[in-house]
Amino acid sequence: MMTDVAECSGGVPAATGDQPTDARPADGTDAAGPAGAEVSGTKATGTDDSAAAERIVAIRERIDEIDSSIIALWQERAALSQEVGATRMASGGTRLVLSRERQILERFRAALGADGTQLALLLLRAGRGPL
Repeated sequence: MMTDVAECSGGVPAATGDQPTDARPADGTDAAGPAGAEVSGTKATGTDDSAAAERIVAIRERIDEIDSSIIALWQERAALSQEVGATRMASGGTRLVLSRERQILERFRAALGADGTQLALLLLRAGRGPL
């Protein structure tokens, strides 16, 4: 599934290098209040076209739902990875299994390209901590 990476919440620059068009925090608010609140008479969608603005708000709601799922999965994955490491070390094993990390890096690279490699590195760090 491909998601529009140029759309991002929280004012974080998109993976494409584009500048963010919406500085709304992840909690769904903006400087004027709740998501979609009027700012100077227009919705904070970047357009004055009401049909387009409504579509943008609906798309952003789905993006926010996906972001919530990603955050929950990220946290679950990190906890599981930490448990694997603790279990391995408690049994006399090594702190890291580099061949496993290489498999993960390759799987993400194959599916997502160079950005996948960067994402995998972040995931691995979340689970094991910095090297």
